[in-house]
Amino acid sequence: MFYAASTGGFYDPNMPNLVIPPDAVGLTQAQYSALLQGQQNGKKIVAGDNGFPVLEEYQQEKTYAESRAEAYPDFRDYLDGIVKGDQAQVDAYIAACLAVKERFPKP
Repeated sequence: MFYAASTGGFYDPNMPNLVIPPDAVGLTQAQYSALLQGQQNGKKIVAGDNGFPVLEEYQQEKTYAESRAEAYPDFRDYLDGIVKGDQAQVDAYIAACLAVKERFPKP
């Protein structure tokens, strides 16, 4: 069995008229089976640094709301500015919040 990083696919050399990409690397049956088992267990198969396939955990995409929540400055900075009467601190907090909203706009 062969794996080509350029296509992310496997190629069986026993298939007639099959064109195997030039970047394909050879795999033993045991390696191929381990990759398929990993995929069945919820992992994905991707090309490693050397083009050899490896298993990787799926990364959950964050929603814009999750990204915003992580990027917002700590609200205690705002409250601290209010309590101290420090308008510059309050303005800096507001500016930081607006920058986050611009960086992660609502869909």
